[in-house]
Amino acid sequence: MRVTTTDLSRPRAATSSDAAGIASRWVGVGASSHPSAAVAAVEAITAALQDRTPALVLLFVSPSFDLAAVASAAESSVPRDAPVIGCTTSGEIADGAAGSGRIAAVALGGPGFAVQVSAGALAEGGREAGRAAARALAGLDRPYRVLLLLHDGLAGERSQVVRGAYSVAGSTVPLVGGCAGDELAMVATHQLLDGRVLTGSVIGAAIGSDAPIGVGVGHGWTRIGEPMVVTHSDGHRIFTLDDEPALDHYLRRVGAGPEVLADDELWRHTTLRRPLGLSRPGGEEIRAVLGTDHGDRSLSCSDVPQGTVIWAMAGDPDSVNKGTRAACDEALAGLHGAPALGVIAFDCAARRAILGESGLVGEVAVMHERLGEVPVGGFYTYGEIARTRGARGVHNATLVLLALA
Repeated sequence: MRVTTTDLSRPRAATSSDAAGIASRWVGVGASSHPSAAVAAVEAITAALQDRTPALVLLFVSPSFDLAAVASAAESSVPRDAPVIGCTTSGEIADGAAGSGRIAAVALGGPGFAVQVSAGALAEGGREAGRAAARALAGLDRPYRVLLLLHDGLAGERSQVVRGAYSVAGSTVPLVGGCAGDELAMVATHQLLDGRVLTGSVIGAAIGSDAPIGVGVGHGWTRIGEPMVVTHSDGHRIFTLDDEPALDHYLRRVGAGPEVLADDELWRHTTLRRPLGLSRPGGEEIRAVLGTDHGDRSLSCSDVPQGTVIWAMAGDPDSVNKGTRAACDEALAGLHGAPALGVIAFDCAARRAILGESGLVGEVAVMHERLGEVPVGGFYTYGEIARTRGARGVHNATLVLLALA
């Protein structure tokens, strides 16, 4: 575990811009699609910083870029006492646009922010990795705190990571974040931490603030058909639904024929558009169908305990944007009337698939319509983390927003 601390809460020697009230708390967003990884990283960071001193820099990087070059360029572009963390994506959100092939940078700084980072290895077990990431909170004394988590998108153990982080953070510190992507190649995802390229890790950034922090969650999916009971599951795979092999039961419920099993693209199309919903207080928690075993006819679907009642879910662009509005409204409500400085978005690749490329502009427009003209940056994920109450907090096909005042 490595912990890096940045604390900009103590006043610096006044400059002319400080005296004029120009330099204060801020959130900045930048992006670049330059073909050179090093140039793109520098351009994105420079646009986000605008000559300001950061407390934290986040980089959301298309897997088309050389990650080592991105990490090296970032190290040379950011003051050494400011942590730089990030991950690969299945699309980036920045500068009022969403899509693929860019590096998006989100930075924050100014009086009242304090940031510490830490990382855990999933090879040591999900719960221990979550605890290690949450140790970033140690000694962080601010009225408002949040733990931002970046998780390997293909490693599993998400519920255990959240439980481990919760065991350190406790009930008063919300957990938010996302799982790294690789543009649906499903080969490998990577994380960035202070010049290093990692995989199989969980990075935690503890953000302390003197002003409120808001978390919003929304998805826009609706139930279809009758409920199903998970009659046999080990928490990672569903073996039977209503005492029938889970794969066969699922295909029948979503109206898909056996031909989807012979075509990877058709299977992905089906599962992205037909996730599963677990009944929870206040609505459904969404779970993506990640794969199947043709031998035992099971479904890979994390954190679906045996005995759970679930539904097949459906969505369309209108319902997805309804979920976007709900997430925006909830995030702003958490600021208790304080104006938002900026918002970090963790949006699911499944929601992107429903919207289609033409619908991404509309979703970003909805965010700005609801949030106002504040900087918004983030990425499309392989799963989302949002825990504001209870010990749970694993989501799929959901939008999670972190608003900073």
